[in-house]
Amino acid sequence: MTVLYTAELVGKAGVYAFRKGFAELKRQRKIDFTIVCADGATGGSGLGRIHAGRIHKLGAQVITTGECCFYKKDLVENFDKINYVLRPANLNPEAPGIGIRVFRLGDKSDVKIAVVVFLGQSGFSRMHGNSPVSGLSTLMERIRQETPYIVIDFHAGPTAEKQTFFAAADGRCSAVIGSHTRVQTADERVLPLGTAVITDAGRTGSTESVGGSSSAPRIQEYLSGIRGWTHEAWDKPELQGVLIELKPNGKAASIERVRVPVSVPDMPPETNDRNRAGEEDGSEEEELEG
Repeated sequence: MTVLYTAELVGKAGVYAFRKGFAELKRQRKIDFTIVCADGATGGSGLGRIHAGRIHKLGAQVITTGECCFYKKDLVENFDKINYVLRPANLNPEAPGIGIRVFRLGDKSDVKIAVVVFLGQSGFSRMHGNSPVSGLSTLMERIRQETPYIVIDFHAGPTAEKQTFFAAADGRCSAVIGSHTRVQTADERVLPLGTAVITDAGRTGSTESVGGSSSAPRIQEYLSGIRGWTHEAWDKPELQGVLIELKPNGKAASIERVRVPVSVPDMPPETNDRNRAGEEDGSEEEELEG
């Protein structure tokens, strides 16, 4: 089985880069299942309902989120109805949505794959998850009774926290993909007991930016000490992520970083004013067509 994990989509440029890059990647490689992290797809932080539906129609069988999962009201109100969008599984049970789901590869296929999202515990001021390591062994054993294929999206900041989780998860799942920092790392590998890992799969969107956002406002934040509005960037967009080859027993055979540059028209859409409004009320526009 070949699984594509698409790194975090950031803004309209991220949605656009996924549409263009995924189509190109499918022409080049065989892909059986596609996971897309979209925690920053709407306005650079959070995911709106319209973008969720759009990304799903473009080919994402499952969409993962992180600490921004409840930033957009229209998604929060529909979380329990949109079962292809996952929020972190280690939140309190009263939170809307689900963090674990088992998917079939095709309507009539007996092959299943489980996707799980966990949130790290360090550095998040607005979202607090329970320990992702506590009960991990029991949870993985329960899921393996249904399928040997288990992919975890570990949305966390500190490298040490991710490396610790990798060690705890080795041999208990097929892969653990780090997300959140939006910078692709070069440490992809298969651990001794068969779990593929990478500290961060990167971001899908502008690469000439600060985490997908325009650099000038970010620099001004450091100069003034005042948090500013997010301005989306469009320079040099690309799809980033990893391709994971899984054996029939659920162990990982390999993990490979991918980067697919995409071109944009000469006149990218105006984004600044729209995004400021979108961050306030959760609304969003369709991403760039063409």
